[in-house]
Amino acid sequence: MVRDIGGLNETKNTCLEEMVAGFLYTLAHHKKNRMMGAHFYRSGETISRQFHACLLAILKLHVVLLKKPTPIREDCDDERWKYFKNCLDALDGTMILVNVPCDDRPKYRTRKGTIAMNVLGVCSPEMEFTYVLPGWEGSAHDCRILRDAISRPNGLKVPKGCYYLCDGGYTNGEGFLAPYRGHLYHLKEWNNGPRQPQNAEEYFNLRHAKARNVIERCFGLLKGRWGILRSPSWFSLKTHGRIVLACALLHNLVKRYMLAEFDDDDLYEESDSDDDDGDASDEDDVDYITSIAVTDPWTNFRNTMAQNMFNEWRARHRRLSSIMEESSASGGGRGRNKRFWTAQEDEVLVEALSELAVDPHWRCENGFRSGYMVRLEEVIGKALPGCGLKATPHIDSRIKTLGAKFRAISQMLNTSGFVWDDEK
Repeated sequence: MVRDIGGLNETKNTCLEEMVAGFLYTLAHHKKNRMMGAHFYRSGETISRQFHACLLAILKLHVVLLKKPTPIREDCDDERWKYFKNCLDALDGTMILVNVPCDDRPKYRTRKGTIAMNVLGVCSPEMEFTYVLPGWEGSAHDCRILRDAISRPNGLKVPKGCYYLCDGGYTNGEGFLAPYRGHLYHLKEWNNGPRQPQNAEEYFNLRHAKARNVIERCFGLLKGRWGILRSPSWFSLKTHGRIVLACALLHNLVKRYMLAEFDDDDLYEESDSDDDDGDASDEDDVDYITSIAVTDPWTNFRNTMAQNMFNEWRARHRRLSSIMEESSASGGGRGRNKRFWTAQEDEVLVEALSELAVDPHWRCENGFRSGYMVRLEEVIGKALPGCGLKATPHIDSRIKTLGAKFRAISQMLNTSGFVWDDEK
């Protein structure tokens, strides 16, 4: 691709594969020219020249690697996106640490005190970037960057009738659907307890956060894969902006091609369709949004969407509740087996399992011998008379639940950096 589309050619002493390998190694591990020269047995000048040549070649692949936005259809079955018909993608900004001259540091200083570049990113539900705008100062507001993006000739395109999902830092204007302010929004706020949405605004924010979270995960993968984005580099701001674009394109390449087998001809299949003359003529007839402003029709559109979401969820919740009540009243179905365990019952079960684990009569190579469930039922019945716990399905189901939690905790404790805190 860098040879046929990017125009990158091998030199007299360096093959094309070595140039691409050095470029990827620099991005992934954030190595300087001196270390790269020692690793590839090349001079610093050669490493620098080949890096910039490969960088420009990668940027020319945007016609192939940038995903074309497609609106969410009516028949979408994705639980996160089916509520947002005609939504294109999710957008947000992220900070990339940079090194700048002393005179420019006030402009690039963020609200957290770091020197960074503000990058606007847009990604699809498949976690592929559709638009990236780097280069803005870290002190710039997200709305200002978004206005610049939609005003550029080759900037972010927002057709009439479609919209992007954005967080509360953006204006809820035509083409950009933001959550309600003053209500719970972030997923970690909902995960702290069993609290349910109390009104249409809260339920809309919950659904909005679950869908828009894809851009946060996309930024996390991007910075996790390319080490040069996690710490300041000594490249110029212009070059660092190009590096951010190249990393986003390579992210799409990995997401789309690297995880599946493909032929060389398949790489250019999508680019041929994107460059079709018919598509270009259709784009000329589309009206695009060129400004962001709060309007009554767009506010009513969000309110109507939120109320419809909430009514549908409340009706579905009522139907499920009635079904569970009927099943519990009739004593049939799965309602009769449902059991809520107390902390005391869990403690007795774990103690009984610990005793069986050290008992040679019940212990074997693959776990416990047959009949151990009946033994557990007897031990728990003696310790807690009248609890009504049966081997099947109560004890069997609870052991599976505790086993899954134990395996998760055990895996974390075996990971470097994780320790157990008896207080918390």
